[in-house]
Amino acid sequence: MSTTTDTRAAAPAQARPDQAPRRRLKPALLGRAPQDTPAGKWTYLLLGLTFLLSIYPIYWMFVIATSTDAALAEIPPKFLPGGEFMKNLTEVFSLQDVYFAESLVNSVIVSTVITVSVLFFCSVAGFAFAKLRFRGSRILMVMVVLTLTVPNQLGIVALYILMGYLPGEGGWNGSLLAVIVPGLVSAFGVFYMRQFILGAVPDELIESGRVDGATTMRIYWSIVLPAIRPALAVLGLLTFVGSWNDFQWPLITLGGTDYPTSMVALFDLASGNYVLYRRVLAGAFVATVPLIILLFVGGRQIVRGIMEGAVKS
Repeated sequence: MSTTTDTRAAAPAQARPDQAPRRRLKPALLGRAPQDTPAGKWTYLLLGLTFLLSIYPIYWMFVIATSTDAALAEIPPKFLPGGEFMKNLTEVFSLQDVYFAESLVNSVIVSTVITVSVLFFCSVAGFAFAKLRFRGSRILMVMVVLTLTVPNQLGIVALYILMGYLPGEGGWNGSLLAVIVPGLVSAFGVFYMRQFILGAVPDELIESGRVDGATTMRIYWSIVLPAIRPALAVLGLLTFVGSWNDFQWPLITLGGTDYPTSMVALFDLASGNYVLYRRVLAGAFVATVPLIILLFVGGRQIVRGIMEGAVKS
């Protein structure tokens, strides 16, 4: 009797059928991301090489902009900047037929107005397509996306004729309005904002705003707009850079006038039988500086917007 009792006491306790064995959950299952693996030396070497290859064209442009005409013919190519930058820049701004200073001001005006307009109208339209229900919304969204498949070059002639019929002496061709108005809304911006709002703004927030008596524009301003700031930063950068670098349409409608944009002014610098590339690259460097400043100022918001748009929780 005692032997049987001792055997039962020594036997391991078996788990009850209704009790599952406990497992140690991994950090990822507990909601904690594993620690990042430190980057190795090859990673830093590759990143450094990529940075140097990316920055070298801008640096070489600055080197030629600070040098004489003979620097282009030097073998091996010149690597250190010279001391002729202010002289070359003075020649660029003093040319009578280029209007380079005016072109920079015009580019700032055009790019700023287009960027602000695109951010407002595209965010409002994206909010409407993403969260509001109205007749024909799907058909309209499909039409917006289909416009992205049509090259801009196909509408240049029709756009030029249309601008000629608008009120004014000779229409709007030759004025900044001809460059600004066609870019006030972007089909890509509408589609991008719609996709971002679908994932960034829950329907419960919209419904709670309506329960509190907020109007549609109040919901947009107080709920939607703060949630899409990273996307606005990305869209704003892309729009500003695209407007600043736009060349074909400004050349057609503003070419030969006293109100060119920076890209048209650079085209005028590079025209002629004999081109002074130190002037051209000096002007190109000055025209690139605003974009570099914009990238440094809004770089963090831009990276955040790209990451939030690419990774959905």
